[in-house]
Amino acid sequence: MLMFNNLIDGEWMSDGARSPNVNPSDTNDTVGEAVRGTRAQLDAAVSAAKAAFPAWSRATPQVRYEILKKASDEILARKDELGRLLSREEGKTLPEGIGEAARAGQIFAFFAGECLRMAGEKLPSVRPGIDVEITREALGVVGLITPWNFPIAIPAWKIAPALAYGNTVVIKPADLVPGSTWALVDILQRAGLPKGVLNLVIGRGSEVGAALLEHPDVAAVSFTGSVATGQKVAAACVASRPMKKFQLEMGGKNPLVILDDADLKVAVECAVNSAFFSTGQRCTAASRLIVTKGIHDKFVAALTERLSGLKVDDALKAGTDIGPVVDQNQLDQDLKYLSIGKDEGAKLVFGGERLKRDAPGFYLQPALFTEVTNKMRIAREEIFGPVASVIRVNDYAEALAAANDTEFGLSAGICTTSLKYASDFKRNAEAGMVMVNLPIAGVDYHVPFGGRKGSSYGPREQGKYAAEFYTTVKTAYTNP
Repeated sequence: MLMFNNLIDGEWMSDGARSPNVNPSDTNDTVGEAVRGTRAQLDAAVSAAKAAFPAWSRATPQVRYEILKKASDEILARKDELGRLLSREEGKTLPEGIGEAARAGQIFAFFAGECLRMAGEKLPSVRPGIDVEITREALGVVGLITPWNFPIAIPAWKIAPALAYGNTVVIKPADLVPGSTWALVDILQRAGLPKGVLNLVIGRGSEVGAALLEHPDVAAVSFTGSVATGQKVAAACVASRPMKKFQLEMGGKNPLVILDDADLKVAVECAVNSAFFSTGQRCTAASRLIVTKGIHDKFVAALTERLSGLKVDDALKAGTDIGPVVDQNQLDQDLKYLSIGKDEGAKLVFGGERLKRDAPGFYLQPALFTEVTNKMRIAREEIFGPVASVIRVNDYAEALAAANDTEFGLSAGICTTSLKYASDFKRNAEAGMVMVNLPIAGVDYHVPFGGRKGSSYGPREQGKYAAEFYTTVKTAYTNP
């Protein structure tokens, strides 16, 4: 059994109480035990990161490049092993877990290159003979709080730019999935990071997370998680002295529009991938399928047939299409919303049943509602499970209005063969990411990720846009 310990100032720390890391596909299987970090350990981690910051922030780009590239190489070489660990502790299928591990390696390769691409500007002043330089500098100690649904990719896309741009890091992963982040931190530590540059503190948000937000030596916090927790993070960062820079990635209630002229097969595959893969536990999941009346019945019939052929089983079994829900709490939330939908008058046309498999686990049959209006709770509140609602509309104008009628704005998609409607939707969809005839969940690792309205706050993550959060701009004048 694996032991997931904290890393503080270059030393693995096993002191303290421990919590089991349980496999959601088989609750009799304990993946490992994670140390439960304390406020005192968080304080020690921040102190170590603060002490390491001067040297790391002034290290040459070559030094940072070599460490991040070495980490990338090991992640990619071990992607099958890391993906298996991920799938075992989080519950997404093994191909999805391996794919996510590979994504983490690609992210570190990209940001290794960014170490060598840091550019500034030199401008003439309006005053004769004066030079102006505009440069970017590291912030200091950055606190990272990551969720359970992408336990290696999201830590990667926060840690990699933070280190590439010269910051030091304290990361608190979700306590449901400590193993993947622990493995990632171990790889980075062995890649040659100096002591204190990267620190891992596993523990509860109420203790470790709160201490991170309150610590005066933490310059910035990047958070991914629920809207309610994100609002608390924002309030804490604003109230702290000195005030912390903060970045929030939160919820979504993402629309996938299906127009009458759509290719039916393409539309069904986009819907299945977007709404149900990764057990629907993605902030970018398409939980609202907005379908025009001419194709509505054919789409529902084809989607229902496709869902009936999906295999829900142990995440590690070959041929599994959908794994279990992550834990009992999330399963209870999914079941609650299934009851809410029925009470609201929606029609459950497929699924929603608890499933039994060879081993005890949190298995739920994917669920599809029809006769849903955009005012129902199941169409407005994030469920975060394999549950999707079909909303019938008359035409494109009504579909666009329904798509934008939400407090969220993370991702949106449209299935159509019309260039006119595709172009209009890309321009007018109120979302940070828009897909045409593609699944809406996820973007490439070298492009910006983020949304608007209640989904995101602050600069985008990923790609070169990550520099907007992880650096600060300095303007300097010289009179030669």
